[in-house]
Amino acid sequence: MNNRIVAAVLAALLLLLGLSSVFVVSEGQNALLLQFGRIVRTDFQPGLHFKIPLMQQVMRFDNRILSLDAPPERYFTSEKKSVNVDFYVKWRIADNAMYYRATGGDELQAEQRLTPIIKDALRFEFNARTLQELISGGRKDITERVREQTDTAARKNLGIAVVDVRIKRIDLPDEVSESVYKRMRAERSQLANELRYTGKEAAARIQADANRQGQVLRADANRDAATVRGQGDAQAAVIYAQSYDQDPEFFAFYRSMAAYRKSFEDGKGVLVLKPDSAFMRYFSDPSPKK
Repeated sequence: MNNRIVAAVLAALLLLLGLSSVFVVSEGQNALLLQFGRIVRTDFQPGLHFKIPLMQQVMRFDNRILSLDAPPERYFTSEKKSVNVDFYVKWRIADNAMYYRATGGDELQAEQRLTPIIKDALRFEFNARTLQELISGGRKDITERVREQTDTAARKNLGIAVVDVRIKRIDLPDEVSESVYKRMRAERSQLANELRYTGKEAAARIQADANRQGQVLRADANRDAATVRGQGDAQAAVIYAQSYDQDPEFFAFYRSMAAYRKSFEDGKGVLVLKPDSAFMRYFSDPSPKK
């Protein structure tokens, strides 16, 4: 009975030793093998690995890209105007051994040490630019330069690679915002006045050109109308002359009828004439003269 108990205990111990001698590195993880606090190995691939029980320990790190979302920080521009900058950082572990020595493998401590590096780089970039340059769109240049500078420093001191730096928002203090808005309103008013002046100038030019073209068209139309009227009058004179030559009495009668129609067409005309007036000839004696 005692032999069975001893055998069972030994089997359990052997099982525990066997289990403690293997470890698994998952996808998306890095692993570090320590022996009495000293780094033994760092180049583990995902899969099953072995270690010496009780003497060696395994530290696992996240190999994915991690996010550092820092609280907004106040910076000053080159003209000593303050701005509140909200930013975030994407980073990952580049050197397991360096990362462990610098942070003890603690992600929170890594972010606490990385944050001042990012802020110092941002402060330098903002101090070198004016507020107008920041407003007009200099974020991309700033973030790219900050990423390059901080990546070099973080790799050297923390074993961390800075993948990306992004500025989420740049807020202006109330006093700065008001002055910026006033300047923007003044610039927009000046631009609007210039556009209005240009529009009025163009409108006046177009109106003058239209008037000139209208005068030319009217002059051409009047000239053409006068030509047509002259031709019509000439043809009418020819026709009248031909008609008079063919029958002078009928021509006189026709002219008298036209005169009567013209004189009495409105029904309100009053003529004071002698009964024997030549104008009233065809009212009293319509027969032709002999």
